[in-house]
Amino acid sequence: MASWRPDPTFYPSPKMAMQAPRERLGYVALLDPGRERPDALGVLDLDPDSGTYAQIVGRVEMPNAADELHHFGWNACSAALCPYAPHPHVERRYLIVPGIRSSRIHIVDTKPDPREPRIVKVIEPEELHRRTGYSRPHTIHCGPDGVYVSALGSPEGDGPGGVFVMDHESFDPLGRWEVERGPQQLAYDFWWHLGYDTMVTSEWGTPNMIEGGLDPQILLNKGYGRRLHIWDLRRRRHLQALDVGEEHQMVLELRPAHDPARTYGFVGVVVSLEDLSASVWLWHRQNGSWGIRKVIEIPAEPAEPDQLPPLLKDFGAVPPLVTDINLSLDDRFLYVSCWGTGELRQYDVSDPFNPRHTGSVRLGGIVRKAAHPASGPLNGGPQMVEVSRDGRRVYFSNSLYASWDEQFYPVGIRGWIAKAEADPGGGLSLDPGFFTEVGDGLRPHQIRLEGGDSSSDSYCYPS
Repeated sequence: MASWRPDPTFYPSPKMAMQAPRERLGYVALLDPGRERPDALGVLDLDPDSGTYAQIVGRVEMPNAADELHHFGWNACSAALCPYAPHPHVERRYLIVPGIRSSRIHIVDTKPDPREPRIVKVIEPEELHRRTGYSRPHTIHCGPDGVYVSALGSPEGDGPGGVFVMDHESFDPLGRWEVERGPQQLAYDFWWHLGYDTMVTSEWGTPNMIEGGLDPQILLNKGYGRRLHIWDLRRRRHLQALDVGEEHQMVLELRPAHDPARTYGFVGVVVSLEDLSASVWLWHRQNGSWGIRKVIEIPAEPAEPDQLPPLLKDFGAVPPLVTDINLSLDDRFLYVSCWGTGELRQYDVSDPFNPRHTGSVRLGGIVRKAAHPASGPLNGGPQMVEVSRDGRRVYFSNSLYASWDEQFYPVGIRGWIAKAEADPGGGLSLDPGFFTEVGDGLRPHQIRLEGGDSSSDSYCYPS
């Protein structure tokens, strides 16, 4: 797969990536919540001039049932252009698609026909366990020297979780990344500041803490994750833990500034035990170390108990449940999914210490069930969110994680995907012509855009 010139979808800086051609296709993880049929990777037509715009035009069936496809990513990306990248001529061609429940990893070739991708290799769970000591792979990031993957725990379902590395040409798991993990035990997301040789990781829970659904006892005992961990990326050693306080539970998606000269990033926190609010925190470098502070708080919305699922009846309110965030490539707009209240928020984070709420759209929600112009009342809510490289289009899906879907939406989630248009000056509106009902009982999770998007690449050169 090596070529004599860098892949044309690689860009040295985020500013240059924003000038890339518009995406024509998207890839979306589709899961069977009953775990009786194989999950699939759907191909979504994103070309507005196409007769099948906003339709799923291709589907790759996985070879086994019960994988629960979740987050996935490319084998290579713009990070391959970093000055120290040992493989500058790798190609963005293969999608690494893990099952978060099975620990099986599928390698999907998107060429020669991006509309008809095909599975070319499957890494079975036993091989992953044997080579890394980890299970339940979660986040995929293409790095300068390989594919980095976070994992939630051990093969037995306990801690510690962590990060392992795969060769981005052979796709062989190479082994555990951490040389010295310090106090880190819980795992979830990770990303990095490549220019500062720094990795950041976040915390959810071990597989045994989450696979049966949200455990109210663990939550009330403040047992889910509440810390970020700062690592020496080159030396693979733990440096510092940043604690958001035990009342804040589940510190999930990490979005560092794309410009490698900026040393800050945002992380979403699902819920506060004090008032069910959700929040976004800013980590930042100061005086040679790293600090963290809350910069966005989103309150819960009052609701009648008979409108709420059993898990929430005693609280009389709908928590926003910030389950995903995404940052535009110019580092100006942060998008925040409120899966519980059914809202996608846009913030201007030009001043990262003082975000301004600049736009919002509503779809679904536990109580609101807000409709799209092309639909009736909807359930689920904005969840996984992906921003186009130019920052003008925001795609989002409505399923979180099968066992948690059932707790917050007990009638069962009907899968849909929608798109919002982002005004370059600030503001957000639904595209009335884009609404995709997944059908066939499948639920959509992460969306990846052809040629890259705002959460797939890392850049080594400032804008």
